[in-house]
Amino acid sequence: MPHLVEPTRVRRWLPRRVLVMKAASELPHTAEVLRRATEAGVTEIDVVGRVSAPKGASERETYAWAKSTLALVVAPPSARKPQPIPPSADWRIDLARGCPAHCQYCYLAGSLSGPPVTRVFANLDEVLAPIAELAGQGTVTSGTAARGHEGTTFELSCYTDPLGIEHVTGSLAAAIQRVGTGRYGPEASLRFTTKFDDVEELAGLDHGGRTRARFSVNAAEVAARFDGGTAPMPGRLRALATLAAAGYPVGLTVAPVMPVDGWREAYGQLLDDVRIALAPVAAAGRPVDLTVEVITHRFTPGSRDVLLSWYPKTKLEMDESARSQKRSKFGGVKYVYPRDTMRELRSWFETEVPARLPGTPLLYLT
Repeated sequence: MPHLVEPTRVRRWLPRRVLVMKAASELPHTAEVLRRATEAGVTEIDVVGRVSAPKGASERETYAWAKSTLALVVAPPSARKPQPIPPSADWRIDLARGCPAHCQYCYLAGSLSGPPVTRVFANLDEVLAPIAELAGQGTVTSGTAARGHEGTTFELSCYTDPLGIEHVTGSLAAAIQRVGTGRYGPEASLRFTTKFDDVEELAGLDHGGRTRARFSVNAAEVAARFDGGTAPMPGRLRALATLAAAGYPVGLTVAPVMPVDGWREAYGQLLDDVRIALAPVAAAGRPVDLTVEVITHRFTPGSRDVLLSWYPKTKLEMDESARSQKRSKFGGVKYVYPRDTMRELRSWFETEVPARLPGTPLLYLT
């Protein structure tokens, strides 16, 4: 039986406080963020010289403070320099760094230092400017036979969930409209991934079909156990269908895949639920442009330590002895599933994605 049910409300995160760095206080986008935050009900708004947790706070208190804080900062040149981001997109553009969710496998735990405050970049014009400069360049989609029709792609969700904070930032909508109306040239397109479902504003934007909205989804057991503070899976699928009906290219980021007991049935049910959610869109005569990306669970020694400090009672499997080491070109170590497990997962998804979602390309499994 399908698991899909209609949710009663969308999931919105509301920060308890907004801290504005002095350098960001006079920027135009700051005024828009503060307008949205005030309308959403945030009452604690302060201009500060630095973003820091209260003195004397314990590790758990610091974590709770950080996860309820949104900071408006100025992205330095180093953070505005786009980097290649295979296999997802040609380039990475960061609207913010940090995420309000409480996912117990959070990959940002090993990528961002310090307390997990969500830092929004107030100098939005400077952040988005490289899109025009890099249009037509890249090696992941630009000029490729398989994905060249996507143009030059820019990933917006490497270090944040842009939809999870959108109702108090407006950054994602601004980027979508600018690219959709051709402000940065005819070759640029955007991509973002989210675990949230508040898409009403996005559905009404002039997006030009040039932003692929991907929803991070998982087997019901995995999502229920480890995806804290996010929209429930039915809400994400409803949002997926809403944006598909509004003409967006859409996608699934199935992540992080875990070979839990009964994983074949669980992930099969997930793919079936996606088909059920999108069926009314296709039935209404709206072509659905859907892709699938699959990312298996992995961790680093550093991220494992951080996650265990954040979630000391987690049941997430992070047993190094049960994993294989994968080294980066810079010498970093990740712990991934053993080769036989990866081969089995790959074979299953390569068979079941086209079988359950006909015509949907599986872009990659990593």
